[in-house]
Amino acid sequence: MSEKMIPVKISKQGRLVVPAEFRRELGIAGEDDLVASVEEGSLILRRRSDVERELWAMIAERKLDLDEFLREKREEAAREEARFERWEREASERS
Repeated sequence: MSEKMIPVKISKQGRLVVPAEFRRELGIAGEDDLVASVEEGSLILRRRSDVERELWAMIAERKLDLDEFLREKREEAAREEARFERWEREASERS
């Protein structure tokens, strides 16, 4: 895997473009679904299919309690919604 770093910019709408070199290296196409997460202060993008496969493997191995997983995801979604609402409020106040 490449150790290369390529600068990218985030648009005002929050969009970023994954450089073509990285898309080719990772086999990512234009309409692929990705999952974004933050790990140790870094933005991580992974193929949704890879994440789903790993989660099902963890469930099958009983390393992950499904109820606990769903609770954590609901809490994460609520935090994200609150963060988004705060961002929208701050953006409208600046306008």
